[in-house]
Amino acid sequence: MELSSRSDSSASGPAVARNALAPVVEFLLRHAPFDRMAPAHLEFLAQHLRLGFYARDEVITEPASGAAGHFYIIKQGRVRGETGDDAGPSEDGAWELVAGECFPIGALLARRPVRTLHRAVEDTFCLELEHEDFDKLLGLSPVFHDFCTRRLANLLDQALQGVQASLATAASTGEASLNAPLSSLIRRAPVACLPQTPIREALQSMNKERVGSIVITDTEQQPLGVFTLHDLLGRVATSGISLESPIEQVMTRRPLSLPPQAAVYEAAALMARMGFGHVCVVEDGRLAGVVSERDLFSLQRVGLVQLSRSITHAPDIAALTRFGRDIHRVIDQMLVQGASVAQLTQIITLLNDHITRRVISLCVAEAGAPPPAFTWLSFGSEGRQEQTLKTDQDNGMLFIPPDGRSAQDVRGELLPLAQKINQALDACGYPLCRGNIMAGNPECCLSLEEWKARFFEWIEHGTPEHLLNASIFFDFRAIYGERAPAEELQHWVAERVASNTTFLRQMAENALRNRPPLGLVRDFVVASGGEHPDTIDLKLNGSMPFMDGARLIALANRIAETGTIARFRAAARIGALREKEADAWCDAHAFIYLLRMRAHQVQAGQGLALDNRVNPDSLNELDRRILKEAFRQARKLQARLALDYQL
Repeated sequence: MELSSRSDSSASGPAVARNALAPVVEFLLRHAPFDRMAPAHLEFLAQHLRLGFYARDEVITEPASGAAGHFYIIKQGRVRGETGDDAGPSEDGAWELVAGECFPIGALLARRPVRTLHRAVEDTFCLELEHEDFDKLLGLSPVFHDFCTRRLANLLDQALQGVQASLATAASTGEASLNAPLSSLIRRAPVACLPQTPIREALQSMNKERVGSIVITDTEQQPLGVFTLHDLLGRVATSGISLESPIEQVMTRRPLSLPPQAAVYEAAALMARMGFGHVCVVEDGRLAGVVSERDLFSLQRVGLVQLSRSITHAPDIAALTRFGRDIHRVIDQMLVQGASVAQLTQIITLLNDHITRRVISLCVAEAGAPPPAFTWLSFGSEGRQEQTLKTDQDNGMLFIPPDGRSAQDVRGELLPLAQKINQALDACGYPLCRGNIMAGNPECCLSLEEWKARFFEWIEHGTPEHLLNASIFFDFRAIYGERAPAEELQHWVAERVASNTTFLRQMAENALRNRPPLGLVRDFVVASGGEHPDTIDLKLNGSMPFMDGARLIALANRIAETGTIARFRAAARIGALREKEADAWCDAHAFIYLLRMRAHQVQAGQGLALDNRVNPDSLNELDRRILKEAFRQARKLQARLALDYQL
């Protein structure tokens, strides 16, 4: 049964028509994406909506009804979505939509029947738009078009904007965005000279132009090196070299370079990773400009590059322990500047990697005699480069015994060093792993052949314990030492897993056991008691389904990447996933990480222990809506795995 709400503007006049539409417009303005649409487009929508009523348990849309004919916005009541049997049991394939949410966008865009049966949970009113008017609105409103074609990404953009606004009172946002191109930071022509230029002449040019660096180029203006005032002190003033010597003798060769269209963020990350203070902007092989760390907006206040240098040159463990607060400030300001979740986690991982390497270097130096060569491995979130501010240690050692020495001998020599490193990392704010997945454990300090044997046992037998180990240990990368042994191990694992269909199926079964906490009676299933009542564990129940799914897809397709988003993107590139699937899963995974990092920032600011739990009732309407959609995407990913492995 339907109740018409169309206005007859010809009978009553435009003013009366607008007054009649006012309650509808007021309702729409309380919900995304309508709150950002232009007034004229919002009025068009309101004029073409009609009000539909659906009694409790009445079906609104179903796959058997043919191509979707209406766009629905829930005005009052609740609607339950039920997927088909191929997505698993009905309880696992159901969710609820509430006031302000809309459906079935995908079916309308694709001109196909819905894949979900929508049923009124209680007496429900929906605002309905004919598909012809839906198409017209897509063409009229860029905001509506963007929302419909990349719904989750659009909502995520709004959530990020909200985070930036909430933090803007603590940090100025007047400088360039992290996502702006490097070309936007170039204010002048670069100061350059040829390699044969005398040092004195180069210094005169720097003084005349009032710059702290000069780029050395060939006759085609291709950068060959860079010379800075820091080099003047370190390579000229203290060495006694003549100022008439050619600049090429004291320049830093192979300078960092990026194209003009590269994002400001990329330059910041590159400088921080390499410890350099300048990046050459190169277009078509020719020097177009120079960007220094001083150019890098508000991050310079925290000093991302300087922080990296300070970590790299810290004199002792005590000095390293003081950098935790600076890392929190970096993340705050990156959020203000519009950094994506992937960028945030990469910066956190980058700084954590610097700390780990410096800890290892200090412990090795303190040990005296050089230890046998080893590679320090990171597992889990650090291995995926997806660390948040809450992280503990998951690490190991990999080594190749020298000729004439046994693995047991080398392990005996390395274990005291590994245990010392683990304790030092704990002092720096990286707690010891409760499960003892640390290099100081003899079970995690193995030769290359021993690691292969261990992984072979897990792959061949696939017990529950083996599958749990695989979910941690199969996400690994090298942080310190030779990378070649780690890369060999990664390729070996990828080949073994991809060729073992039984183990892949076992991994899929394991991944499907962790169902996203969408509720049937209310939006979310929360803890009913215990230490954290009425909360959701965003890591276990939110991030984990995406991590498990991405790992399985990557291993099945011999994809070398270890990061969740990188794995989805790589799978889309080779055709193992549809691009739209990969985009939605990346966006969902990113939003859950955003919620986790926001919670950690609040907890840290209040001096509380960091955890991954959130009470959904504490979230605003937009965040609740995105979180629900993110969990639905996790279910779609699991439905895909169930179909692929016939589970």
